[in-house]
Amino acid sequence: MLPGTVLRVDLDRPEAAEEVFSAMFLTGGLVLSQVTQVTGLEPYTVQNWVRRGFLPPPKQRKYTRRQLSRILMINALKSALPIEQICRLLSYINGALDDEGDDTIDDTQLYRAFLALARTVAREGFPSPEELTPMLEDGLHDYAEPIPGAKERIEAVLRIMLTAWRSAELQSEAQRMLGELPE
Repeated sequence: MLPGTVLRVDLDRPEAAEEVFSAMFLTGGLVLSQVTQVTGLEPYTVQNWVRRGFLPPPKQRKYTRRQLSRILMINALKSALPIEQICRLLSYINGALDDEGDDTIDDTQLYRAFLALARTVAREGFPSPEELTPMLEDGLHDYAEPIPGAKERIEAVLRIMLTAWRSAELQSEAQRMLGELPE
């Protein structure tokens, strides 16, 4: 399952997620009903996030790939972190969440890096801090810092995102296991 979505992709094909998302945006943006199909969220949840300034409003009722990436990241983390902490985390690297003009990284690029890390963790388990550092650096190999220190901040955010996401995955697994216990 792609983090933040209800979509299943083959983990052995790293390009599978990109193929799915590229196909979705062939005709431009996504309308709210498409966003809710991809995320499993209720329409009012997405609309509330826009109203609260967690992402810019759609243009002509269409959400961009960048906006969908933000929605997917929030959705992937909301089981482990309160929404205010998720917004603080994203604001740490991208300033005002409803203004893309002050971003140090495009949300699409951030989500791609997050997906690459999540894919590795799903296959190999959670890495030690020493193993995670080169993974983070590799995930941002094509990132050009617009301001000094931006890459370091993004690596810190990705470390937190990955830990929170894995925490939610483990909690879900524990709940499933608990449900399987005999009465």
